[in-house]
Amino acid sequence: MELNEFIENFAVQFDETDAAEIAATTVFKGLDEWSSLIALSIIAMADEEYGVALKGEDIRNSNTIEDLFKLVQSRI
Repeated sequence: MELNEFIENFAVQFDETDAAEIAATTVFKGLDEWSSLIALSIIAMADEEYGVALKGEDIRNSNTIEDLFKLVQSRI
């Protein structure tokens, strides 16, 4: 799994946010479009794309997209 691939899959979950705004260092909870529904989409994406089960606590404890990437990578 590559970081750029993860960022692309992460960005797909957003309808109104420009993918150019989303990078490894992006604090995803600070994005205007961030919501609990997007959090659920990220959890579903991690399961479908990588076979990794994330919990709400994992999302709450992560700040950047890279934090989530490292967490998913550690569970593969």
